[in-house]
Amino acid sequence: MPADNRRPPRTETRIIRTRARASQHREQVTPIYMASGFTFDSAEQARAVYGGEQPGFVYTRWDNPNSAELTARLCELEGAEAGLPMASGMAALFTILAGLLNSGDHLVASRSLFGATHQLLTTILPRWGISHTYADCELTDTWPGLFRPETRLCLVETPSNPGLTLVDLAWVAQLCRERDVLLVVDNTFATPVIQRPLALGADLVVHSTTKFLDGQGRTIGGVVLGDRLVINELTHFARQTGPTLSPFNSWLLSQSLETLSLRMERHCANALALAEWLSTRAGVEAVRYPFLPSHPQAALARRQMAAGGGVVTFEVSGGLPAGRRFLDGLKMCNIVANLGDVRTTVTHPASTTHSALTDGERRATGITPGLIRVSVGLEHIDDIVADIDQAIRG
Repeated sequence: MPADNRRPPRTETRIIRTRARASQHREQVTPIYMASGFTFDSAEQARAVYGGEQPGFVYTRWDNPNSAELTARLCELEGAEAGLPMASGMAALFTILAGLLNSGDHLVASRSLFGATHQLLTTILPRWGISHTYADCELTDTWPGLFRPETRLCLVETPSNPGLTLVDLAWVAQLCRERDVLLVVDNTFATPVIQRPLALGADLVVHSTTKFLDGQGRTIGGVVLGDRLVINELTHFARQTGPTLSPFNSWLLSQSLETLSLRMERHCANALALAEWLSTRAGVEAVRYPFLPSHPQAALARRQMAAGGGVVTFEVSGGLPAGRRFLDGLKMCNIVANLGDVRTTVTHPASTTHSALTDGERRATGITPGLIRVSVGLEHIDDIVADIDQAIRG
């Protein structure tokens, strides 16, 4: 097919070609800028760069060529005006909440959230007079009544960790817009390859870059992306509080983004194949995957997601004891609390990622005692299925 020189480059091309300016050495790959600070040619240049009147770098707690390249690539992926890289996904989320909310403010949050996010809302923010109300993802008719005059922010995670519950982003964005409430979306599970919340009306997107964006279990990181004015407000907060992503981790993450689209194609294909196989396997209950027809929100998934993602959850018949026997029987797949790796990883949320929740809180978000979460890797699908099959047989 002949090239169309009239259209802009595709996203995959822009990610690979968006990079920091090469040095006088004309290196092919951006080097790692392991520098705490940067020099100036004159007092006037220092003043202008420090004051934001002239482009340049001052201090790595503020910015660094590696974090700047990473941010530019992530903005291309999410279609964001600006971004702010952080030391972890939770640092990114905390910066949003602490940087934008004041004592007396209220937020609405989808009930199905990552365990650490739940802890932040229930044990830390209340100390500063910031309250929250949980919204059940599948009971959309109850959402409008949860917003108060003091509600400033709505936080949703879709698909959720680990229950893979979805939130209709276009619908909740309209709900928030009518009430002048900021919509923040945790897009970690989907990645911008599969879902772009800003295009559906969200104000901010947050990622744990530790997961699929890195993809190889090497780094801890996070990012906030979205409206330039809001990011500027958060940047001021972050520069004073210091949740800085290191140049080395920024460099690793930036390189990882070059293969993100290819990796997600394989993650999603393997995950769908595994989910379909589990659905027919005796001894397995309640298989959940957004692109399975049996998922209660399958139509919504296909409307707002390009694929089903790389995570599958299911329950082994026999509850908690059977779930533990399954984990102990794995030979290839790793028992790891993290996800998004090229290697298939398996965890038991009730005893790891969501263990700090009460039994009632876990059940309210679909986390049963025997629930298994599989982050499906890039191995051959036959080998993934074979290992899970033999572990189920015990």
